[in-house]
Amino acid sequence: MNSATQARKGLSRKAKENLIAYSFIAPNFIGFSLFTLVPLIFALVLSVLSWDGSNPIEFVGFDNFVRMFKDKTFWQALQNTLLYTAGVVPMTMAAALGLALLLNQKLRGRNFFRTVAFFPYVASLVAVAAVWSFLFSPTRGPVNQVLHMITNLPVSKLPGWATDKNWAIPTVIFFSIWKTMGYYMVIYLAGLQNVNPELYESASLDGAGAINRFRYITIPQLAPTTFFVLMILIINSFKVYDIFITIFAGADNVLSGTTRVLVYQIYNAAFRSLNYGYASAIALVLFLIVLIITIIQFKGEKKFGE
Repeated sequence: MNSATQARKGLSRKAKENLIAYSFIAPNFIGFSLFTLVPLIFALVLSVLSWDGSNPIEFVGFDNFVRMFKDKTFWQALQNTLLYTAGVVPMTMAAALGLALLLNQKLRGRNFFRTVAFFPYVASLVAVAAVWSFLFSPTRGPVNQVLHMITNLPVSKLPGWATDKNWAIPTVIFFSIWKTMGYYMVIYLAGLQNVNPELYESASLDGAGAINRFRYITIPQLAPTTFFVLMILIINSFKVYDIFITIFAGADNVLSGTTRVLVYQIYNAAFRSLNYGYASAIALVLFLIVLIITIIQFKGEKKFGE
């Protein structure tokens, strides 16, 4: 009887410990289930259905995917997303690494300049987009005024920036680099802090110059950090929406879809065309792209961690 009583007490104590553990996990799991898992499953189911939110749901199989691959606006959105990614990723990495290397030196006011570089990332997107739109206004913007004084070209010959189909994507690329490079600079600074300074001292004693030290020490030592930044930038570039909708709000018709990206295409199909099934099919393709990039990231981090 004594052993049986002790066993019941032991099980009761273990059950209490499990209950406490589950109580810590439950809020996060419930939030993940309600706002991520359930919508993901619902979108997956909707991708093979036709529904406008009011009429009866109709099963259409893979018709949404067939329509998507025949839709010119989808391919244009994918092309714009790829162009944006191809421009933002390498230039943001270069700008962030350059800032990190510069602000990792013992300079006067180093902390101040770090704060200045990081400020655009934490500033309100709407506010900085408004300032950016004023600076790059084709007729009244200071940027074009300076270009006019330097080149003496008429305003009509200068870049139209956000109002020009040829300059729309470059404009948002420049804006994105300026807005986010401070965040990735901080990541690179953290990576530079982990580089053993004795490596630089030994290289200097061997007569290695700054370029060789950067090439043979800094770059290899920052390889895991660079890979992490690369993957995060690619994922965020494929999911971009807020920057485009803020800068080009209401300009999609004027620019003939030049500024349409994948997430905007999903929004347009779901909330303007009211075709939730078709929007879910596009969202599923975007999810698969991001999933593949994430798998590559996990494998890459595992490789660098070995």
